[in-house]
This record gives sequence, structure tokens and C-alpha cells, in this order.
Amino acid sequence: MQAGKRPVVVVGSINIDLVANAERIPVEGETVPGSDFRIHPGGKGANQAVAVARLGHPVRMIGRLGNDAFGHQLRAHLETAGVDLAGVATSPGTSGVAVIVVAENGENSIVTVPGANAMLTPQDLDTNIEIIRSAGVVLTQLEIPMETVQHLAEICSREGVPLILDPTPAREVPEGLLAHVEWFTPNETEAAFFTGNSKEGVSGNDPARTAEGLLEKGVQGVVLKLGSRGAFLATSSGLAESVDSFPVTAVDTTAAGDAFNGAFATGLLMQMSPIQSGRFAAAAAAISVTRPGAQPSMPVMEEVMELLGNRDAKRAPGA
Repeated sequence: MQAGKRPVVVVGSINIDLVANAERIPVEGETVPGSDFRIHPGGKGANQAVAVARLGHPVRMIGRLGNDAFGHQLRAHLETAGVDLAGVATSPGTSGVAVIVVAENGENSIVTVPGANAMLTPQDLDTNIEIIRSAGVVLTQLEIPMETVQHLAEICSREGVPLILDPTPAREVPEGLLAHVEWFTPNETEAAFFTGNSKEGVSGNDPARTAEGLLEKGVQGVVLKLGSRGAFLATSSGLAESVDSFPVTAVDTTAAGDAFNGAFATGLLMQMSPIQSGRFAAAAAAISVTRPGAQPSMPVMEEVMELLGNRDAKRAPGA
């Protein structure tokens, strides 16, 4: 770990991504011809950990891999990326797998099989309590057992460690869990699930109302990820502000939200304000969608700062 820097600690899933490219995503019962097939390292947790590592910030992970060939491959890749895996254990059986179809317009459809991720228990968190205590911020998602997420939230609250929850895949959470969350970062579909609105309602022109509904669930802050429309940040203390997106040509939107979350956590630990962190995260996500794959698409710090600098230059008087 780099001296003087508290790490981002990611508690979450580690998957292998089996990615097929096609003209469009098939509808129910339909077969469409594919144009390409690739295997990439993935998983929401691992993606976010690599996003942080690529930005040059120390990151540690707590999770589980299978003892299959994919598990060995995934461990080697994460270590090469610079992720501290002291908290990642090996379980008998298969590693997590995601089957992904990517359309020509960059949209995707994903099916995940949890494998070893389903074996990450509250006891694993207790075993790795010192890793959690070392964190400047903890990032987690909902691709691991809910009882483990609940226990993590309670630990973070008890230890005074900020918790960022990326609520994907969207599902019911135990009562009281959200009160332990400092930043809740849904996309539009997930926000619709947690507010009880239709996605069409969330996709309208009132993200502030959606964020307000999420704050009423007990979280301290909301980052509503709006894809090509940017993001909207709100807090229980009164912050309510939009963050613009960066116009790019999307090749593959897989893991754009993970790039955003990893960069948002990194920005906060770089002492950026929440809005500055949101802009930093939007730039990272924009770069990620211009490249295929999940972890291979994550940008480095110089790329993000260059994109931010280009936008500032265009906004400067006389530019």
C-alpha cells in the first residue's frame, strides 16, 4: 500500500466475462448471429477494484474465487492490475461467470452465475476486519449474499468507514441497511426499483425528485447515474446538482457504471468535493465506453485528467 494513502476497499464479486458481439441483443426465443467472442475478467467488485488501481490509488479487495482454471486466471489478472488480494479466498467449485451480449450500438444484456461469489460470508468480513478498518472508503454491490452486505454495512457504521453501495442487481434489501450507506449509486433502472417508479418516470426530466425519494430511504447521499445524460448528486444536507456527461462514441457500455464508481471513490479520497468527484467519475466512465470489455476499458489517471482538461479549455472565455 502506498504510504500516506488510505486504500479503497472493495467487497464484492469476481467473475469471468464471456462476451459475444452481435448486431443486436436477441429478444426472447430468438437466435441472432454473432460477429465476435472474447473472454475478459469481470465482476462488479473486481471491475471497480481495477478501476481504482488503474487510476493509481491503492485498492484492496475482499471476495472469493473458485478453484477452477478461471479462478487462477482471475487472481493473476487482478494481481497484475495492482489489486491487493490478501482478502480474497478460494472456494471449491467454479468462479463467478457472466454471459454478456453486446450490440453494435454498445448496449448490452448480461446474465450472471454467482459461483464462488455466493460463498462470501459475514465470517469472511470478520476474518478481514483489519482490511476494512484500513479503508478510506468501502465499495460494495449486490452480487454477493445479502447477509454479507448487511454485515458489511454494520461494520462500516461501527468502525466509522464511509460505505458506497452500488445497488446492482437491484433487489430488496433488509430494513435499516440503507441508513448505514454514505453514498447510494443506482442507475436509472435500479433507482426505479428502489423508488417504486417506472423506468420511464425516472428517465424523465426530474432526477431531483428521484434522488429525493432515494434519500427518504435513509441513505446520506445519492449519485443517480443517468448514462449519456450524466449524473445527479444529492445529499441529506441539501446538495442537489447535476454533472454533465462527456460526448463520446460508445463501443461497449459494459462496466461504465463500475468505472464511474471506482473513480468516484478515488476522487473522494483525493480530497475532491462530491461534485468534483462526480465530474471525475463521469470522465472515467466516458472513456471506458469507447473501448471493449470491462476491466480492459478502465482508463488511467492521465487520460481522465486530459479529458477533464479539454472540457475546461473549451469552456474558458475566448476558447
